[in-house]
Amino acid sequence: MNKKLLGKSTLEITPIGFGAWAIGGPWRWGWGKQNDAESIKTIHKALDMGINWIDTAAIYGLGHSEEIIRKALNTVPNKPLIFTKCGLIWDSRNKISNSLRRSSVENEVDNSLRRLGVDVIDLYQIHWPNPNEEIEEAWETMVELQQKQKVRYIGVSNFSVEQIKRVEQKYPVTSLQPPYSPIDRHIEKEILPYCQEKQIGVINYSPMASGLLSGKMTRERIKNLPADDWRRKSNHFREPQLSRNLNLAERLKKIGDRYDCTAGAVAIAWTLKNPAITAAIVGLRKIDQVGSVLKAVEIELTGEDIDIIEDFINSDPKKD
Repeated sequence: MNKKLLGKSTLEITPIGFGAWAIGGPWRWGWGKQNDAESIKTIHKALDMGINWIDTAAIYGLGHSEEIIRKALNTVPNKPLIFTKCGLIWDSRNKISNSLRRSSVENEVDNSLRRLGVDVIDLYQIHWPNPNEEIEEAWETMVELQQKQKVRYIGVSNFSVEQIKRVEQKYPVTSLQPPYSPIDRHIEKEILPYCQEKQIGVINYSPMASGLLSGKMTRERIKNLPADDWRRKSNHFREPQLSRNLNLAERLKKIGDRYDCTAGAVAIAWTLKNPAITAAIVGLRKIDQVGSVLKAVEIELTGEDIDIIEDFINSDPKKD
């Protein structure tokens, strides 16, 4: 796979990265119970097929995602780039809270280094700008962590343009991690143009809208999602949005049929076609998912394909 530089860094990354949110297992915003052995095999498969970076966060599974990554990489000779995040913490009772205070960020990075079993984190990111008034303190701390060579580069996730500008007064932002898919396009108006102008790398998450646009999601499957799967609480998975989202998935599937790929691969390819996007984070949990999502890198959507998607997105929902 061709690689791109992430922003102004020296990190060359593949168009798709391994998203490790789901493999963390149960927690407040988890995807239900996972099979750790299968997760490890899936990481190995992804690396074997050329993916060269993994994105995770300390909070995913309350540290479990990072621990699974360490176990997977124990037997891998050529290590991938590792991206993780800070800002969401938990206590001895697993109560989750937000903190971007200096002492908290310093504690988090040390714990992430230990769980991941690495000497340095390639990209360290503020997970959410919450508390908003603490983002400068966290950013200053992350600059110091970079100077101490605990992290190579620093970035942000889920930030607005205004928030990016605030921390950039202290030190340049390497990358932004926002949600972006055909059903979530809010970053197109201001955020993507700003990042492109300032040469800030963008690695978007949820390009398949958390599986809604994968082509495999059905009403029956949604109805039977585990009780601890966060998607049960998402408005995208509920009416009135659900019908429209599934209709879009059907249109993506028809496009995918022409390229011998899934609706999900088309959705990912659609995000990658935006020149401001450096790469997409794709959540993978099973071996057979890897090859199907990598089709997104192989296909070249035509103007007609884009028009079909755009026409539906811009159509009146009442006429669907």
